[in-house]
Amino acid sequence: MLGLSSMLGPKRAAKGKLSPYESGILPTGDTRGKFSIKYYMVGALFILFDIELVFLFAWAVVFKDLGMLAFIEIIVFLIVIMGGYFYVIKKGALEWE
Repeated sequence: MLGLSSMLGPKRAAKGKLSPYESGILPTGDTRGKFSIKYYMVGALFILFDIELVFLFAWAVVFKDLGMLAFIEIIVFLIVIMGGYFYVIKKGALEWE
């Protein structure tokens, strides 16, 4: 469908359509600017803890059916996650300059 719409759709290029849009402000600077590594670290941390929350929620829903072994496994899981969290704090990834 995408290919069909690109072949059959109108092709009216205009300066306004081809320019980047930044909330009505004219764009300035280079679009290939460098980001700080801390930006990526915070993004990775967000994904890490978001996935952790999904696992914890699924585990909590079926907690009564799983038994003591599942409880021990989740404690080990939390220890590993918290180890990563303390490592990140030690490296200073959450400190902004």
